Amino acid sequence: MSDASLLNSVTALLHREAEYVDERRWDEWLALFDPKAEYWIPAWDSEDEYTRDPQNEVSLMYYGDRTGLEDRVFRLRTGRSAASTPLPRTCHMVANVRATLDADGRCAVKANWVTHLFRNSISQSFYGYYEYLLIPHGSDWCIRKKKIIVLNDLIETVLDIYSV
Repeated sequence: MSDASLLNSVTALLHREAEYVDERRWDEWLALFDPKAEYWIPAWDSEDEYTRDPQNEVSLMYYGDRTGLEDRVFRLRTGRSAASTPLPRTCHMVANVRATLDADGRCAVKANWVTHLFRNSISQSFYGYYEYLLIPHGSDWCIRKKKIIVLNDLIETVLDIYSV
């Protein structure tokens, strides 16, 4: 696979993921994740360092596999997440995608992101960068790990899967 082809396929996956969240196409979004997918948003430990161990340090969100994401989606769909009712309108912007293929065919990806949210007559934004580990899945990719670094200094509202 050429560098351009790799970058195009990875960028297409990240754009699809953003689209699925913005359009609340939860089943399609979940299908992008491997059943063993780790989903992690570390907390900031100091001004310059975020936590490194989700098992022993504070995280803003951590799911060791896809079942945690499935539970989140269930709660969003059924209204069992009072903090997320009503769901905000969102617009995810993904840019500066960088991809590196390893010898086993896995792909390490970094990308920058901004999410704009509108809910209850208030507009807000979250921003940061993603780190992914993608594994081959047929002719496409599947997300095995997603780490989300939120760079906002102040989080004034609920932070959820649709926020990042």
